[in-house]
Amino acid sequence: MSNDMMRTVRWHNGEKVAGPFSDFEMDRRQQLLRDHMAEHDIDASLLTSLHNIGYFSGFVFCYFGRRYGFVVDQENATSITAAIDGGQPYRMTHGDNITYTDWRKDNFWFAVQGLTAGVRRLGVEFDHMTLETKALLEAALPDVELVDIGVATMWMRTIKSDEEIEHITLAASIADIGGQACYDATAAGVPEHEVALASTQAMVRAIADSFDFAELMDTWTWFQSGINTDGAHNPVTNKLIESGDILSLNCFPMIFGYYVALERTLFCESASDEHLRLWNINCDVHRAGLELIKPGARCMDIAAELNAVYREHDLLQYRSFGYGHSFGVLSHYYGREAGVELREDIETELVPGMVVSMEPMIMLPDGLPGAGGYREHDILVVTEDGAENITGFPFGPEHNIIPASS
Repeated sequence: MSNDMMRTVRWHNGEKVAGPFSDFEMDRRQQLLRDHMAEHDIDASLLTSLHNIGYFSGFVFCYFGRRYGFVVDQENATSITAAIDGGQPYRMTHGDNITYTDWRKDNFWFAVQGLTAGVRRLGVEFDHMTLETKALLEAALPDVELVDIGVATMWMRTIKSDEEIEHITLAASIADIGGQACYDATAAGVPEHEVALASTQAMVRAIADSFDFAELMDTWTWFQSGINTDGAHNPVTNKLIESGDILSLNCFPMIFGYYVALERTLFCESASDEHLRLWNINCDVHRAGLELIKPGARCMDIAAELNAVYREHDLLQYRSFGYGHSFGVLSHYYGREAGVELREDIETELVPGMVVSMEPMIMLPDGLPGAGGYREHDILVVTEDGAENITGFPFGPEHNIIPASS
């Protein structure tokens, strides 16, 4: 092969860029992984998920049908990225970077082979590895034993450092800005998408103003009205808001791979008596849930206590998902710290450093009095003696019935 058709190159274009976290913080994360590897006789790890590559390297990739990796051993940490991304992965990676070209379709695996020479046991994420990926990896490294590190890295990510908590707290304040922009843009006759655009623009500008350097991608807003409020993840549409509509505000700033959320029930101009009754009950569940988040509380016990409140009002059958989850490096299309979800089947005990949401939701189907989806959402940092609520936007009927435009 000629020199101009190389399989891998090192495009160290420009200087390293300072992300939101210090070198000390990034070293801390990589040392957690190395300690786990040493304890379990793992020679190196190949991370492939967006959330783990983002957490351990600082680089958040754009998938677009290409493979990405981050190889960590006891001495080195190297991201493997596609040539289409140029030198940006190098600039953002806490460690080295190698670029693979498109000249041959197996060039990613060629790069993996070069970075794992002599490895006997390789850590990989079983929860992210497809059957195809596993087969290709085994073909590239036929004498290497694959060992799962997906669960272990998930637990590493659940405990946030002081720097992470500061970052998440800033993001929550930016979500509040998006919430206010939603509120201000809402009126009868306005399409959902126009409200969402106003919120997203406000949050993107706030992120840009908060950092000397920021990659501005993936911040978004879902704003739903009427029947569209029945699902927590329903996309924004061009439906016009009507007077009396139940509304769902969902603001999601994304900052260097870290996602936070602000979610609120609102009404346009007025709410019926039954809507108000149901809304107030859901707010009561939300307040009770906020009080239950503390060190030592088990996720399943929180869910059980809140179920009892809904059951008293004969509303438990209208609850549609769990009461909250962990926050950090995750998003609607990647990542999940599944061990910290406030559900009946999760036995995890909350400990200081965890960051979790409280987000009760009920949905009354169309045709029933008070129909629609009701959801409130705050983010809390578990502390040594309780929890700090880092969401500032108010909730409930006294705040979020939007008056008619004058």
